[in-house]
Amino acid sequence: MSILEEKIARLDGTATTLGDITAGRPALLVNVASRCGLTPQYAGLERLQEAYGDEAFTVVGFPCNQFLGQEPGSAEEIQEFCSSTYGVTFPMTEKIEVNGEDRHPVYAALTRTPDEKGEAGDVAWNFEKFLLAADGSIVARFSPTVEPEDERILEAVRALASA
Repeated sequence: MSILEEKIARLDGTATTLGDITAGRPALLVNVASRCGLTPQYAGLERLQEAYGDEAFTVVGFPCNQFLGQEPGSAEEIQEFCSSTYGVTFPMTEKIEVNGEDRHPVYAALTRTPDEKGEAGDVAWNFEKFLLAADGSIVARFSPTVEPEDERILEAVRALASA
């Protein structure tokens, strides 16, 4: 089964699939948290969405509370924080687990992808980024400290968006 066929709910609880969320576009998939030192990356993710998110690309946020409880809020609280603090317009999913026995199937597929150091496995922290091609293939994995507007991400997004 393709990663795009994996069932997941949107932040509002609506059942869907990753493919419906990405709508046939390349996507940057990011596990996010509202109370993390990296939370300001929401601003860069939103600028990326604004720059490339017409019909050629989308960012998708996956709230996760597995790293020091840094995403403790309800879906409504997460939505309010993201929209009022960072003006987030990109799609967000339900809160999920990205590591461990209850890891969501989307992340079971993503974590098989090696990072820039050639290492696959568990998500290291909030704001780890996975670049997905429109066909669902996983193109790249970026560590949490790589900013959304890092030239490596921008080059990869431009290449996928123009393909």
